[in-house]
Amino acid sequence: MFRSKNLSSTYIALIIASVLSVIASLLTFWFTHSAGKTISTVLILFASSYFLTRYFLERFVYRKIKLIYKFISHTKASLLSESEDSQPATFTIDDVSEDVESWALQQKTAIEKLESNEEFRKEFLMNLSHELKTPLFSIQGYIATLLDGELDNKEVNRKFLKNAAKSADRLGSLVQDVDLISKMESNRLPLAYSTFSIQNLIKEVFDELGPKAVVKNISMRMKSSSDGETEVSADKDKIKQVLINLIENGIRYGRDDGEVSAGIYDVDEACLIEISDNGMGIPEEAVHRVFERFYRTDKARTRENAGSGLGLAIVKHIVEAHGQSISCRSRLDVGSTFGFTLEKEKF
Repeated sequence: MFRSKNLSSTYIALIIASVLSVIASLLTFWFTHSAGKTISTVLILFASSYFLTRYFLERFVYRKIKLIYKFISHTKASLLSESEDSQPATFTIDDVSEDVESWALQQKTAIEKLESNEEFRKEFLMNLSHELKTPLFSIQGYIATLLDGELDNKEVNRKFLKNAAKSADRLGSLVQDVDLISKMESNRLPLAYSTFSIQNLIKEVFDELGPKAVVKNISMRMKSSSDGETEVSADKDKIKQVLINLIENGIRYGRDDGEVSAGIYDVDEACLIEISDNGMGIPEEAVHRVFERFYRTDKARTRENAGSGLGLAIVKHIVEAHGQSISCRSRLDVGSTFGFTLEKEKF
């Protein structure tokens, strides 16, 4: 919009205005010191110098600055859904400088955000592709082996078919998780609020995950800051999914003969639920990234044992969809605690 030739003409205008101003000043000085020159002549020369300089500044400089200022003001007003009439009638050079600096900073921030989002998109697609290929290739490998002659081998075919079915289940679960996150991010997953006891829901999850805890001899217990039941207002099914993901992680990454605990605490009008384990823990530099999709703190873990990498991302989306928050604190070789809040039922 603002071409270099326009800038060149502006520089030329400034030079001409400066030269004329100098010439007019010299003439004024000469007339002042010359005999017989009247005060009126000096004033005329001075006024001529002033108006000539002002004309060139107005014609070649001020109008271009005004055009830039109008463009920036109009752009800002459009972003804020305001009318063009909101632009100031008059302005100073300081106003222009301040607005240009502010606008430039906003554009820089917007560009950096777009670049960050693009990098995140690329990383997400790369991770998703890798996660989908792993079970898919396993299924293809098992089926190809069976078709190559092992189909009639009773010792092999049943084992391979079970492994292929397990990979297919993993693939289906991954697709469902991606679909769930997509719906949450586009606000297409409505919440069905109800009132329920958070203690009873935790007990229900403990019962469902009990067999997995028994395999590693992990004990599960619940502690509460109050003796009675804590009634919360939320989507019960979604919160159950949150608890399953967090408690299952505690079992999966907890040490054998360890413990997973669920704490319930009153925090004014909210209820704080903390799921803790005494497992391997998370490195300090990775704690702030645990809720990212497909992020794994230990790249050496096999995907068979580490889950889909979407569990904590889903947990975060569900909690934030309720207008609440979730956090993580952890120490290596000590354990991890995930805490989230829910609104208590108002009586």
